[in-house]
Amino acid sequence: MNNIPKLFINIGDLEICLIAGYSDDQSSFEILEKLILPIEGIIENKITDLDIIANLIKKNILSIEQKVNYTFKDIIVILNNLEISFLNLCGYKKLNGAQISKENITYILNSLKSCVDEFEKNKKILHIFNSEYCLDKKKLDNLPIGLFGDFYSHELSFNLINKNDYKNLEKIFNKCNLRIKKLLLESFVKGSLINGDNPEIDTFFYIQIESKNSKIFYVENNAIKYEQKFNFGTEIIVNDICKITYLEIDSVKNIISENQNIYKTSDKDFLEEKYFINQQYRKIKKNFIAKIAEARIDELSEKFYLKNINLKKLLQETDVIFLEISDQQHLSCFHHAYEVSFAFNNKYKVKIIKKPVIEQIINKADNIVQFGWKKEAIPVTNPKKSLIARVFQEIFR
Repeated sequence: MNNIPKLFINIGDLEICLIAGYSDDQSSFEILEKLILPIEGIIENKITDLDIIANLIKKNILSIEQKVNYTFKDIIVILNNLEISFLNLCGYKKLNGAQISKENITYILNSLKSCVDEFEKNKKILHIFNSEYCLDKKKLDNLPIGLFGDFYSHELSFNLINKNDYKNLEKIFNKCNLRIKKLLLESFVKGSLINGDNPEIDTFFYIQIESKNSKIFYVENNAIKYEQKFNFGTEIIVNDICKITYLEIDSVKNIISENQNIYKTSDKDFLEEKYFINQQYRKIKKNFIAKIAEARIDELSEKFYLKNINLKKLLQETDVIFLEISDQQHLSCFHHAYEVSFAFNNKYKVKIIKKPVIEQIINKADNIVQFGWKKEAIPVTNPKKSLIARVFQEIFR
């Protein structure tokens, strides 16, 4: 076991999670302390008050440091709150029958990174992924170093964060006497978890539906290439049921929590009187509730997927959808509707999964930080040579 503890922070939409622990010899992370805090100072994916969020984090980090008897110098950040953009670029090399060398690939990688740095001056690169290798129009699974060909193309996926957002994060942690050791996109970590559990699947969509918001991201060849957020979630279904049935919101929530797979009910099954809180009893069929939910879930599935113009090209690349519903009671009640709606007449394979717990996220993030990710590309910077070194190079070339 590594005796030096590590500090992680997961910044989500509604809460911040601080975790300290050790990496053991089996690549597992042992948690020593965990604190979950309501989020403050971040509104609608923007940092709005540095001092509020810095003081909140600092106070709780001090509490963790006292408990583990260690002063942290750096922190690993897992981000699921600020705006992230994605850019996919392709570089190429004419080979004319020659062999592909490591230098060829390094040149392409550095050239594409330079293009991003030049044209996206207000953004910072978080991750770079090798998303596709193609030799003489044939896609390859691995880097083709050593192979011969005429034309080689190499696609990279860049995940970018606004530089001001990154600087604000740095300021926040500087106020806590910490530096950012690594910043990981939570979607990247979740995509890595999926591949770990399903090694045969490397290209898929992941749809995450929370109460008030949702997100879809796309992974291709184990490289995250796209992400989009939505300002609606399961709450919209509850509101629909309230409007149509005139039931109170607490009544609808009770119905959802107490009726697993409501689609199995018959036309003769009516809501019990207990659900009419401070209201006169009315005969409402349970499967009518199911039909209301089904109509809205159909609409949501199309907004996420089929009618999403941003995914027009990507829809042709995979038929696999991983669907995460954070509210398990909601999922138990309307499981059938989600399964059917997102399958689009069995055109897509829907795999409904549980929301990963924070321990799974941290363990995978720690593994990525320690050992890297198979598809992540790292640009190579050639160090500047001294005058004497350049002179000797010219003499002995």
